[in-house]
Amino acid sequence: MLERGILNPAINSLLSRVRHTNTLVIADRGFPYWPMIETVDISLVDGIPRVLDVLAAIRLNGSFGAAFMAEEFRTANETGVQEAFMAGLKGIALTLEPHFEFKKRVPRAIGLIRTADVTPYANVILESA
Repeated sequence: MLERGILNPAINSLLSRVRHTNTLVIADRGFPYWPMIETVDISLVDGIPRVLDVLAAIRLNGSFGAAFMAEEFRTANETGVQEAFMAGLKGIALTLEPHFEFKKRVPRAIGLIRTADVTPYANVILESA
């Protein structure tokens, strides 16, 4: 029985299939459904869990060299929220791009983890190192 680390078997399965330069999406509550991508929905109630919670857990289990977010994240969120995300992504090269460009990356992802985060544009695409 797993006692530490990520306990969710579906997330463990996704992570075990991520290889060099593969991507994984961690999405907020409102992110659209993509039928062609395996989606693990771990939303419980508004705000639980958050994208940052999932990001922190996943970073303990993998190596990521790049991350992508919508540039609208900066204009839609206060400084404290932005700083929390930058801290969560510390050491990973972050690219901010228009939301419509960000969404073009989604179909190539290994999978998508949907959270219950209500932070505007809190979606992150992680690229393995």
